[in-house]
Amino acid sequence: MKKFRVSLAQISPKLGDVDYNLKKHINYINRALKKKSDIIIFPELSLTGYSVKDLNHDLAINPYKSPLLKPLREKSKDITIVCGGIEEDENFGMYNSAFYIEDGKVKFTHRKIYPPDYGLFEEMRYFSKGKSIDVHDTRFGKIGILICEDLWHISLPLLLALQGAKVIFTLVASPTRLAIDSVSEVPKNYIINSEHHKTYSRLLSLYLVFCNRVGYEDGINFWGGSEVTDPFGNVDKVAKFFDEDLITSVINPDSVRRARHLARHFLDEDINFLRNEVKILYDELNKFR
Repeated sequence: MKKFRVSLAQISPKLGDVDYNLKKHINYINRALKKKSDIIIFPELSLTGYSVKDLNHDLAINPYKSPLLKPLREKSKDITIVCGGIEEDENFGMYNSAFYIEDGKVKFTHRKIYPPDYGLFEEMRYFSKGKSIDVHDTRFGKIGILICEDLWHISLPLLLALQGAKVIFTLVASPTRLAIDSVSEVPKNYIINSEHHKTYSRLLSLYLVFCNRVGYEDGINFWGGSEVTDPFGNVDKVAKFFDEDLITSVINPDSVRRARHLARHFLDEDINFLRNEVKILYDELNKFR
């Protein structure tokens, strides 16, 4: 892992308008290149908009073959791109996915493991669940990718860290109700989410990159507040609330090293203990099934 610059593109995609969204992606990529960034992160479903519902059939693509991604594949020769879209598999299942694009091609994807179906959310009606959580060896070292609700399940950041991830990129479309949060300069949603980010970063001694979106869709709005937290649990950079923005931060492997030397809580995590206790719990829960 070497030091690198990451830009977070906090954009407002237009629902169902992939051409418009692609142009916006290119605009932000060009801005990130001017900042000499090595990688740019976009929000969840940045290519399609979030509240796709039955549009998912029309917007789903095979990211490895789709001509729609040609402009991004071309740009990825100059900068690594992580963006959000709808992925269709060989059996025509559809997933809320993140696409990792580099050196002119899609290298891998992450399929959202926990599509929520409570409160404002109804993703389970339109998307299948991802089945794996993987760490990838990249030019930036070992990284993991999560999507929104994935970050609210403690097991996933822990599993990524145990597999060697020093940075977790999270693509997000976190909504709120404007009437509730607009009375405060700092949205309550940001305060809650940021506490999670700082806690994960501190306990796992890694960088957490959180890219949220803004804008309005289907009667809800998205609050922004994209941020980067460092391995000591400090917020390094934070974006505007309720407005498009581009922030850039430096990811320094020496910070991960120093954090893990100063506090060994992550290094002392006992995988065998965890495995044994989970097996006991699993056997107990399935005893009468």
